[in-house]
Amino acid sequence: MIKISKFIQLKEIKVEDFKILRTLMDEIYKAAYSHFWKDEGAWYIQTQFCKSNLEKELLEDKTSYYFIFYKREIVGIFRILWNKKILGFENKKSLKIHRIYLHEDTQGKGVGKKIVAWLENKARKKQYELIWLDTMNEQLQAFEFYKKIGYQYHSHCFLDFELMFIKKRKISQIYKKLT
Repeated sequence: MIKISKFIQLKEIKVEDFKILRTLMDEIYKAAYSHFWKDEGAWYIQTQFCKSNLEKELLEDKTSYYFIFYKREIVGIFRILWNKKILGFENKKSLKIHRIYLHEDTQGKGVGKKIVAWLENKARKKQYELIWLDTMNEQLQAFEFYKKIGYQYHSHCFLDFELMFIKKRKISQIYKKLT
């Protein structure tokens, strides 16, 4: 366990945790994003949080994948892709927050803010210059959260997931310089 604060810890996700991951994301993802999908996100959850995809993601070079604990309960997930470049900043030592999902009951309690601050501090110690992520434009709460803690818009694209409603497909890359 990695201690972030008195109430927040991270625990590495392992392949044998795939059932826990799937059950957790079935609850968290659907609560936040079901209205983005024609099938309420079932396809996304089935493909992204299945055992075979978890095995593939854990084998990727320079990745960290964690369960987020708050007051000793699993409340989310957090995945980091170390040394992941973003277009236009290829000369910067960069990392990407690939996934950060929190149960709606923990939102507004500082959990996300503390985890991101922990990652930024860890990245600075490893001499990273830039941190970035993709965020859904239609998920205004998340978009505003990152803006408030110093992230800025870089670019955007549109996802091509057939089951996602067209008006929900815009995703923006946002970043923060760490130096």
